[in-house]
Amino acid sequence: MLHPLCFSSLRAAVKCPSSGEEFARPPSMTQPRIFLLSPAHCGGKRAAVLLRPEAPFELAERVRSPVGAPLGEVFSFVSGLYFRGKMAYATRFASPPGRLPDSLVITTCRGLLSPHTLVRPPDLEKFAGVPIDPRDPRYREPLEADLARLAAAAPAECRFVLLGSVATVKYVQLLLSALGDRLLFPAAFAGMGDMQRGALLLRSARAGVELPYLPVAGAVLSSRASPAGGVR
Repeated sequence: MLHPLCFSSLRAAVKCPSSGEEFARPPSMTQPRIFLLSPAHCGGKRAAVLLRPEAPFELAERVRSPVGAPLGEVFSFVSGLYFRGKMAYATRFASPPGRLPDSLVITTCRGLLSPHTLVRPPDLEKFAGVPIDPRDPRYREPLEADLARLAAAAPAECRFVLLGSVATVKYVQLLLSALGDRLLFPAAFAGMGDMQRGALLLRSARAGVELPYLPVAGAVLSSRASPAGGVR
């Protein structure tokens, strides 16, 4: 979980090929922003492959080592294209204020974690053992505590961009309660599936073209009013 005195800049440089065009960003893009990445499922087949004691590939060996492997890298393997896209996009476009982290990953039982957090098999097993359900205090309470600290530490002009679905109750309401109108999401996500979102984020990161955002609060209200279910 986030410690109130342990925020540090975790920015990392990535090389993205230029698209050869210049794009004007909306005024909101000049604001400081932190990306919030929705979690990967740690109870599926890819996680089981990673956690096999006899798994011979390099990432599995690092996860089993005393040091562990970075959460972002592990979730990118477990989730595949979608999380890889989220990681690439957040690394390319994050602009955190001061010493705040550039991106944070929502987890099932440890609140918000840096994607650089080192994890081992016991950590992943704990993630798999707690449902992403706001009614479960093991999930809700650490996340609420970290969101409160993050909201208090960030200046008023900072925006938080959710790279995840706004059509689920699993985390959107908790994020909205803490961050309110400062919580945004990529407008292009509407109507897309996970694989499509992942591909879009990778293309945007490689081209260096940031997507426009919309407030999550407005999207959630619209989806409730729409007979078809609205934004997904």
